[in-house]
Amino acid sequence: MRTTGRHRAIARLIATIGVVSLVAACSGNGGATGGGTAAGGYPDQNITFVVPFSAGGPTDTVTRMIAEPMAAKLGAKIVVQNVEGAGGTVGAGEVARAAPDGYTVLMHHIGMSTAPALYQNLGYRPLEDFEMVGLVTEVPMTVVARKDFAPATLQDLVTHVKANAGEVTLANAGIGAASHLCGLLFQTATGVKLQEVPYQGTGPALTDLVGGQVDFMCDQTTNTSGQISAGEVKAYAVTTPERVKSLPELPTTAEAGLPALQVSVWHGLYVPAGTPQDAVRKLSEALKTALADQGVVEQMAKLGTVPVPAEDATPQALRAKLEEQLGTWAKVIADAGVKAS
Repeated sequence: MRTTGRHRAIARLIATIGVVSLVAACSGNGGATGGGTAAGGYPDQNITFVVPFSAGGPTDTVTRMIAEPMAAKLGAKIVVQNVEGAGGTVGAGEVARAAPDGYTVLMHHIGMSTAPALYQNLGYRPLEDFEMVGLVTEVPMTVVARKDFAPATLQDLVTHVKANAGEVTLANAGIGAASHLCGLLFQTATGVKLQEVPYQGTGPALTDLVGGQVDFMCDQTTNTSGQISAGEVKAYAVTTPERVKSLPELPTTAEAGLPALQVSVWHGLYVPAGTPQDAVRKLSEALKTALADQGVVEQMAKLGTVPVPAEDATPQALRAKLEEQLGTWAKVIADAGVKAS
């Protein structure tokens, strides 16, 4: 597989913050250091953060960013485990069925709100089978194409796909992936049904886009910023109301003439329903500490995103977001007639 600018950036990032497990310096029986609050009681053993997507992907990257400062605050070791499959539902299901003791934590993105509409036999209920910990970040998405694709602007792209709907290929990372959802919104906004090309993850999809095997796609800035900056892809717009600081020349979809295409990929932390509230509280406080960490802020900025404010890194804010998004995406997916097997 061809190594891209994005993959090199992710490799450097993971080398910095740890490949498999992220450890806070502890001594004795779970004793906290550097301001940790977990001496005595929870946590007194390793905590597993489950990422329901592949290593090196956007959600995995965000998880590893926050795990180290969270571990330092908690005074415990955090191990990041990738449990991929079925659009994130395999890993989410495992966490829903895990012991509700605070030692198994799920990092999930917008897919938590779309899975009930996509999967008929999901096996878990997002609102009932999880306790919320807090929101983490909302990652903008970009509309990007192979660098030799003819349309020069987003409006040109819309005109082109309307005239060549049967020939244009729209890549995504599989049903239910953020890139797939953004692609659905693009087709709804333009009134065009395109030839979709699903991949097993964002890495292969973006690699083929850079290589010219597919025409265009939507994907998160955490996945595309490197290629955009290196000129390896053609970028049309960012799908948020405001421009992204790391890509200041890239217009918003509203500025570029397609205001109906607005979506961000929000991430949140969850634990199984029934987890003691003391553990939920300590995890939420550790999340706030991590999101205020200057190193995390700088790492996220390089990838075109920012941590949520402290008031959103709470169980209440995540539950409100999830409830709102479940309703939004149920309609979008039903209108598109999409179902996952």
